[in-house]
Amino acid sequence: MDGSIAGDIRALVEPDRVHRKCYTDPDIFALEMERIHEKTWVYVGHESQVKNPGDYYTTLIGRQPMIMTRAKDGKVHVLYNRCPHRGALLCPDRHGNTGQTFKCSYHAWRFNLDGSLLKIPVVEQYEGTRFDPKDPQFSMKPAERVESYRGFVFASLSHDGPDLKTHLSGAIRAFDDMCDRAPEGEVEVVPNCFRIIQKSNWKIFLENQLDALHPSVTHESSGRAAREVEQDIEKRTGKKAPLSYHYVSAFTEPFFRWDTLNTMGFPNGHCTLEGYMGLRPKDPDTLEYEAVMHKHYGKERTEEILGVNLHHVLVYPCLSVQSPLQQLRAVRPLGPDRTLTEIWHFRLKGAPEAIYRRSLDYYYLVNAPSTMINADDLDNFWRCHTGLASQGGDWVSFHRNAGQDPHKDGVYTSVTGMSELPMRHMMKAWTEYMTQGARR
Repeated sequence: MDGSIAGDIRALVEPDRVHRKCYTDPDIFALEMERIHEKTWVYVGHESQVKNPGDYYTTLIGRQPMIMTRAKDGKVHVLYNRCPHRGALLCPDRHGNTGQTFKCSYHAWRFNLDGSLLKIPVVEQYEGTRFDPKDPQFSMKPAERVESYRGFVFASLSHDGPDLKTHLSGAIRAFDDMCDRAPEGEVEVVPNCFRIIQKSNWKIFLENQLDALHPSVTHESSGRAAREVEQDIEKRTGKKAPLSYHYVSAFTEPFFRWDTLNTMGFPNGHCTLEGYMGLRPKDPDTLEYEAVMHKHYGKERTEEILGVNLHHVLVYPCLSVQSPLQQLRAVRPLGPDRTLTEIWHFRLKGAPEAIYRRSLDYYYLVNAPSTMINADDLDNFWRCHTGLASQGGDWVSFHRNAGQDPHKDGVYTSVTGMSELPMRHMMKAWTEYMTQGARR
């Protein structure tokens, strides 16, 4: 980029449109890694992924390979996945249990579970050198900041910036809503996840999640098929079809129904979608669950919890959370045109098994790689990125309801459900992240 970095970035983002370079330029992607994904708070994993001392889970924060592990004292640590001796990865596997220590497979340097150096071979040969076992540079480097909120672990690779709660602002509702729906007030991760590498930029995925116009277009055929089955079941049995069919048939809603939804934008780029998909049928499973909730919370508090109609939360720049269905998708950018998404779901501690099965149905029917819903979206993402890489035009349009969405104290509210508020809001935050501390 020529000229000032901040000026170059700001020229690419206007109030109602964004230049295609924001999605396709390798230099911009490298800057995103430095100024967004390796600086702000990024989701690492859930504490229940490392239940026992020595358990570990490996992941990426930006371009950095990291390890989440639980030490002997029960504390969860996030460490760089690198031996300080010669730079080898200490844990090449995705998850496991390392035992009492981390041991490098190259030269047998050993580290405590908190990353501190424990032992090296032939230590006498270091006498008289500048090597000092107490020097932190010879231990595994910890993430600069680590915080957990209700079991969800985040890390930042920068010493500077707000604490996690301040950063999450209105998006903190995603974790409160999910955990509050558990009779015991906690969730635990289901151990395995779906992993998808999308052939598109990471921002395209996030922009799609709260796009209330696309479902009845992109997913119309899948939704119509599910609706026909629903109607057939009701005609044959005289009873409502199982809720799982509604997960897909809901995509057939006409535009005017989608327009009644509400999206909001919070500080730091976070966004929410409210008012979609009722999930409280009066079936025996739901009634049993509500009875358990009454026992733990009382009727009034239960109604407060189950009355929250929060369908989708984007925790910028790393998460898509569907709290009432216990779904979470983590976004790990791999390149300007490659994005890894991890699709996790959770159990509500203390809830009946049928409620978990309900979450599992949504996981398989909507979010799994094999479902037509996900296939439709992945195809659109690829089409968008391929088109953006062409010379068919320079700008991406976010004009729908531009300039019409009211805001107060940094919180924006959509004037209609199909407003492109979330896209504009995230790109506004993107610009702020990308220009902080930049040469002007």
